Amino acid sequence: MSRIVEGAGVEIAYQERGSGPTVVLVHGVGDCGEGGQAIAAPLASRARVVTYDRRGYGGSGSPQPYGATTVQEQAEDLAALIEAVGVAPVVLCGFDFGALICLDLSQRHRELVAGMVLVDPPVFAFVDQATEALSAQRLALEQRMRDDGASAAIEGHLRDCGYDAVRCARGALTPTAFFADYAGLATLEIVRRDLRGLDIATLILSTTRAAPHERAAAKALAPLFGETALEQESDDVVGAVLSLIGSR
Repeated sequence: MSRIVEGAGVEIAYQERGSGPTVVLVHGVGDCGEGGQAIAAPLASRARVVTYDRRGYGGSGSPQPYGATTVQEQAEDLAALIEAVGVAPVVLCGFDFGALICLDLSQRHRELVAGMVLVDPPVFAFVDQATEALSAQRLALEQRMRDDGASAAIEGHLRDCGYDAVRCARGALTPTAFFADYAGLATLEIVRRDLRGLDIATLILSTTRAAPHERAAAKALAPLFGETALEQESDDVVGAVLSLIGSR
């Protein structure tokens, strides 16, 4: 059963299970807290696992009208959740857009973060080859919207990104939140000096579904942390999180 806390001006719905060190799963574009349950279940034998719906998704609220968001706004929601639940510092595990939220939170609320697993982080500012790929994605999304409508366009976009049918169907149900996220992907501000000074154990994963420009983004991000981050190609998110918990 979901519980509700006040985020940065909106209600945030969350669930928790298990006991031990706290792990917060931060879902990506076109998903919700439910999407993390397959990971939360095995983690719950070793950790207290918190999943939540970001603003506009699932049981969480959003401002009306809701047409835009930023990584910073999303990070403030996450900070409010962590502080309200009283679980800091936590291990964060963020997926695509959720990975950007974890990065922003770690820079501005360092005291809340014990470690991070960043899964396919779309930090494209450091990847020249991403420009062409993102432009092609945008054109395809716009064409599908004209031809088939927003929900079908979102489902097709997520399918092209390599996500499974369940994730694609979830995304089609939340067009407002999806497009707010889509625009918000470019709003992360990274200060290299701040990242190097974080001293947070960080694992950066490139999954098998990641496109070449996404893999390049993961590889470009790791050196910005200095010696505190490790980049690797792996689908084993559970193992990555458990390795961080075991190192604490």
